[in-house]
Amino acid sequence: MKNVLTILFDLDGTIVNTAPDLMAAHNHVMKKFGHAEKKLSDIKSLAGKGAWVMMQRSFKEEIKDENIKKEMTKEFLDYYAKNIDNHSQPLKGSIDFFNWAKNKNISMGVCTNKQEKLAIDLLKKLKLYEYFEYVAGCDTFAFNKPDPRHLTDVVEIIGGDLKKTIMVGDSEVDANSAYNAKVPFILVKDGYTEKSERDIKHDELISDFIGFEKIIEKYL
Repeated sequence: MKNVLTILFDLDGTIVNTAPDLMAAHNHVMKKFGHAEKKLSDIKSLAGKGAWVMMQRSFKEEIKDENIKKEMTKEFLDYYAKNIDNHSQPLKGSIDFFNWAKNKNISMGVCTNKQEKLAIDLLKKLKLYEYFEYVAGCDTFAFNKPDPRHLTDVVEIIGGDLKKTIMVGDSEVDANSAYNAKVPFILVKDGYTEKSERDIKHDELISDFIGFEKIIEKYL
């Protein structure tokens, strides 16, 4: 039996702690272009909407020069691509859960606002790619989270059923995409967002994937 359930995952801050490598790329660009570097803990106020927004949020004044924007974004992406798995690690219990899910014929996909090629490269380097039937980045379709089509198109590609689909993520962007798609949302605590868990609508709350099987069994 196939597609007993489809689980869609965000990537950064959800299945992989990418903060150290994201902030390393951020600070590399900040230093090179004469801006202040940030602490690792600042990831919560910076990440979630792509490379340029991450940097833009660091500036006291908005940069409007399109050439500088392009240069800084290219520098970020080039540096990050070369150092994408230096310190990034899967969340606790994730690999055990993915193996369990595969054995249960649960389909899994990734919906991330990271560029598709970077997402796939990271998952491959961390030996996680094989668990997912489809990986959709911010540039896979003509739209991305919180647009529900980012999720619904992946479910269609996988051959799943929206009525038997769950979204797992760490931010309000993930929550909004899930509810826009009318699927349950499971929130990972301490994500890359300044909003508290109380301010993000969710159906379940987890710290990591240890024991996650018990929650998912309720949806089977």
